[in-house]
Amino acid sequence: MKEFAKLVELMATLRGERGCSWDKKQTIHSFKTFLIEEVYELIDAIEKEDYYQIKEELGDLLFHIIFISQICKEKSAFDIKDVVNFTYKKMFNRHPHVFLENSPDASIEKRWEEIKKAEKEDYSPIDNIPKMLPALLRAYTLTKRAAKVGFDWPSIDGVYAKLDEELEELRRAESKGDVKEIKEEIGDILFTMVNISRFHGIDPEDALRSTIEKFIRRFRYMKKHTDLSKADLSIMDKLWDEIKSMEKEGE
Repeated sequence: MKEFAKLVELMATLRGERGCSWDKKQTIHSFKTFLIEEVYELIDAIEKEDYYQIKEELGDLLFHIIFISQICKEKSAFDIKDVVNFTYKKMFNRHPHVFLENSPDASIEKRWEEIKKAEKEDYSPIDNIPKMLPALLRAYTLTKRAAKVGFDWPSIDGVYAKLDEELEELRRAESKGDVKEIKEEIGDILFTMVNISRFHGIDPEDALRSTIEKFIRRFRYMKKHTDLSKADLSIMDKLWDEIKSMEKEGE
């Protein structure tokens, strides 16, 4: 595609002898933070269903991918064509039910795992989950993969029993005043809540984002209708219940 080729050529020029001094001094490590920022900006655009912004953020992300590929090309490691070809071959091989005749469409997720196992000698379903992922999302991905190989509760009832157990352990840790143990038990409770989300097919990161936005919206309503520095808790609770009722009526 000529548009893609133009963007690749633009990147090569920016990194070239007469290119941009800022672009030329970047390394692959420069992009660790940039990429996280760009992905979250894209997620924000998707949340708002702002298609103009989605287009813009996809472009920014694509540019970063081409940028990193150009740096790697200069190191004689690979170039953007290698990235595209590698991804094409991997996705083709992982979809035999689409691209190969007489390949059944059943158990697609199971087949996907089998293909990944064949691609890697020391494959483990919990490998390659990035440490940079937000903790809730990382826990969700981890538990989903573990569940696929049978390491899971038979039903959600077992998860609720685990939650009750973890809450009791937190109370005992609090009674002892053991900060290290309290931290550990809070982590266990959050991890258990991730499993409850998973049983319902809900991404906990997405659920928490929605709750945060709800809290901000309701807090702004309180701030608009009273001086928070002077209002007591009963007034704030009354305003909170007001906006809560208004939101439910508008559903």
